[in-house]
Amino acid sequence: MTEEYTPKIIGFCCRWCSYAGADLAGAMRLQYPPTIRIIMLPCTGRVDILHVLKAFEVGADAVFISGCHEGDCHYLRGNFQAWKRVARLKKVFTEIGLEPERVEMFHVSSGEGPKFAVLAKEMTERALRLGPNPVRVEARAVWLASMAKEGKPSTAPGNENALDSRP
Repeated sequence: MTEEYTPKIIGFCCRWCSYAGADLAGAMRLQYPPTIRIIMLPCTGRVDILHVLKAFEVGADAVFISGCHEGDCHYLRGNFQAWKRVARLKKVFTEIGLEPERVEMFHVSSGEGPKFAVLAKEMTERALRLGPNPVRVEARAVWLASMAKEGKPSTAPGNENALDSRP
């Protein structure tokens, strides 16, 4: 009997907006997947590329960084710096053969609890579609085998039998 794949998702959230938005989602009793692990930061500008890479190294299947809306950063330009780092990470992921969709930047204010819940569900669905992080070799092999058994072709890198549906 194989275990069903449950993604591990890390969310780096700024204290002033996104973390408060996640808290509001909880206070409103909005349902979002328990696969999300939130790390509160003073500002998304504090997220370094190494933090995100370390999250993947220790087994995260997807990572998102969520901060203040553009122009509303409490530290003036922190969310812009984070956006630039995420764009750079996506490029690096493409170059090394990982799906750039595994990392994303969102903007959620403290009053947008429902939006946070929707984005958490979106990241979970994305991680389910992409499968386990290729760094988690055993989990990845089990997932690829189950996809083949169900007759669902995987377009994920590392699957020699993948049907390339990308343009």
